Amino acid sequence: MAGDPLSPRLRTTLFGLEFANPVIAASGTFGYGVEMAPVVPLGMLGGFVVKGLSREPIRGNPPPRLWETPGGMINSVGLQNVGVRAFVRDKLPLLRGCGTRVIANVFGYEAQDYVEVIRVLEDAEGVDAYELNVSCPNTKHGGMFFSSDPRLLEEVTRGAVQAAKRPVIVKLSPNVARIGEMARAAEDSGAAAVSLVNTFLGLAVDARTRRPRLGAGYGGVSGPAIKPLALRLVREAALAVKIPVIGLGGILTGEDAAEFLIAGASAVETGTATMADPKAPLRIAAELDEFLREQGVERVPALVGTLEWPE
Repeated sequence: MAGDPLSPRLRTTLFGLEFANPVIAASGTFGYGVEMAPVVPLGMLGGFVVKGLSREPIRGNPPPRLWETPGGMINSVGLQNVGVRAFVRDKLPLLRGCGTRVIANVFGYEAQDYVEVIRVLEDAEGVDAYELNVSCPNTKHGGMFFSSDPRLLEEVTRGAVQAAKRPVIVKLSPNVARIGEMARAAEDSGAAAVSLVNTFLGLAVDARTRRPRLGAGYGGVSGPAIKPLALRLVREAALAVKIPVIGLGGILTGEDAAEFLIAGASAVETGTATMADPKAPLRIAAELDEFLREQGVERVPALVGTLEWPE
């Protein structure tokens, strides 16, 4: 493995926290971290985001939940999780002292759900920051999505920020017309950073049975096929806000990660790659270190936002 995931070149600081490297394992692809500890040296990661946590346990969607597509996959797990209290009781104690940044992904169906999950986490040790999944239906507003309405996004972000002593990251959906507007809404409401993109809404069909491939019908498309779309949205968000942008979407290599940094991201998350290989974030970080060495870049921040746009 070329490069070193703990190289000084890779150290970066986000919202007041130092990260050993800018490559973070994305939510939903790294379990609660506990499951990966036997196969991945957690202390060598930049960090990881745990599975989304809700007020109460959720069973998730009916199977099948995953389907491979050209250049990626489509998933419909349905936010299955043990619930925030079980996480604090059974999972979090095993993560304390793991040597890397632990970010809790938080979601709900209305603004108060997010607040309640954060309140439970605030009473526990071992979490460094929160990432709000704002792509869940808000049933109090006619089934709209927080991520597609700036006013609703401001409502949930402001509530979470007021409840939290730790930094709040807002994870944005790509299924919107103006990503810059949504990023600014998060920033104006006190978010410490935004992460993007979440999966693209998609559909896989079995032509022979004439039924969807997934048990719940629609699913989220991820993997290398979405990278050009994600890069465009990351650039637009980075141009719109002053807070850090964390980029994700189809990152498989260190050079992929470098592209996101050049487009304006201050750090990246890896998802589908981690599903295929739990050690992928370490490999990607090492490859990024080698890229920086080859390019004569002394530190990650020097690469951020250096895209030269054609006149």
